[in-house]
Amino acid sequence: MFKNHPKGLFAAAISNMGERFGYYIMNAVLTLFLCSKFGLSNTTATIIYSSFYCGIYILSLFGGLIADRTQNYKGTIQKGLLIMAAGYILLSIPITATDVNTSWLLPLTCLALFLIAFGNGLFKGNLQAIVGQLYDNFEAEESKKGPEALKLAKEKRDSGFQIFYVFINIGGLIAPFVAPLIRSWWLGAKGFIYNAKLPALCHEYLNGTLTGEKLVNYNELSAQSMVEAGAVFDPSAYLEVFNQGVHFSFIASVLAMLISLVIFLLTKKGLPMPIKKTETETIEYTSEEKAAMAKEIKQRLYALFAVLGVTIFFWFSFHQNGASFSLFARDFMDTSKVAPEFLQAINPFFVIILTPVIMWIFALLAKKGKAISTPRKIGIGMGLAALAYIFLAIFSYIMEYPSAQEFLAYPEAQQEAARAGVWVFFVTYFFLTVAELFISPLGLSFVSKVAPKHMLGLCQGLWLGATAVGNAFLFLGSMMYNSMPLWMCWSVFVVICLISMGVMFSMVKWLERVTG
Repeated sequence: MFKNHPKGLFAAAISNMGERFGYYIMNAVLTLFLCSKFGLSNTTATIIYSSFYCGIYILSLFGGLIADRTQNYKGTIQKGLLIMAAGYILLSIPITATDVNTSWLLPLTCLALFLIAFGNGLFKGNLQAIVGQLYDNFEAEESKKGPEALKLAKEKRDSGFQIFYVFINIGGLIAPFVAPLIRSWWLGAKGFIYNAKLPALCHEYLNGTLTGEKLVNYNELSAQSMVEAGAVFDPSAYLEVFNQGVHFSFIASVLAMLISLVIFLLTKKGLPMPIKKTETETIEYTSEEKAAMAKEIKQRLYALFAVLGVTIFFWFSFHQNGASFSLFARDFMDTSKVAPEFLQAINPFFVIILTPVIMWIFALLAKKGKAISTPRKIGIGMGLAALAYIFLAIFSYIMEYPSAQEFLAYPEAQQEAARAGVWVFFVTYFFLTVAELFISPLGLSFVSKVAPKHMLGLCQGLWLGATAVGNAFLFLGSMMYNSMPLWMCWSVFVVICLISMGVMFSMVKWLERVTG
């Protein structure tokens, strides 16, 4: 896999894999954890999730600026790992939420999320900038062997970022199983059986707002959630034990951050530093040459912002996996044998399986002289994302799914009869993952190609900043999910993806000229 690629790629990929493992433990459970711990509504929980996810990427812009100004990329990355570890330590403290302490416990939880987001901002974009520099150096060395060697080296960049992306998802594949397994083990040790729907019902019961069919559902499910037959169910105890199990899983995130830090410290000598901006100009340029260089930089930045504008809508659609998709898995799917958080592993599983296939297809097309440009790949990716939501919309229409709020008021037997199988998520994530592989790693490659060399960290931060803008609106998916029939909710994303695809294809020829 790493043959004919820069030597430092493996070290960078391994460092990132550890950090992603710790991150995806938390990400897999965050929305559902906020609902179960504090009794928050779906919309409120996804607003916090959206803000957190937005913060991760917008703070990458500041992380890139800090590294570019200090020219200390490696030190910035190390600080990011330590700050993230501090955030996970705060999340791992198992304090039970009550009416008395929620006023400070919820802000403390948000502070922990901010630390994770800020640390991630220092880490994520700057490690990607180092990978970009690996390929800049690699191409410079190969250019000494002649034009053909340089051409082959340039073709390696896209596949290099795809390899880097695979290692991100190896961590993401394992991580979603950690929190649910620890939580279920802890529930069992305390005499309870896991049920995804009980936390919300317990909160409503304790608040005195549980009536009608929901109360009947609560009595039925609570009786099924005791290890010892005939034991009296205590909703407060269930919530406490349920959330303690999730808190304990964050200890694994702390360990993952520290492991990633150790790997980075051991391998950082083999990683390059992005090229420093020269402080003094030693070459005299004519006014025409200066104007031409300034024009080229402007064209490159225009191209970058054009692609960023399109990818905002991809991330708004794709990152529903931690927002409305998590809620859909909890509410509409049969989770008696599979915890909803487990479904978060489907996406990284497909990334690992499909990346070699897609790399092989791209290489075969290039060999036949039919290589697809990076901008065109991104446009195709938007169309594939639309297919995922077209499938969900058709399935939801056939199943006659109402809004989530209306569905959860049905009798439990009626809900059970309408449950979706896990296969629905496999089909959805297949299309979304292929779309992701056409957009995310290749977008990173595109940024590394188009960015002015003294602005690598900043431009990688801008890519992540565009992701942040998309993430800032994730809560809208939850609002639609709760208020309209599901086929209409998913159709909104179909329209967004198709319009984005059209805009991207309209710019392809210009973008191909700019990137050469």
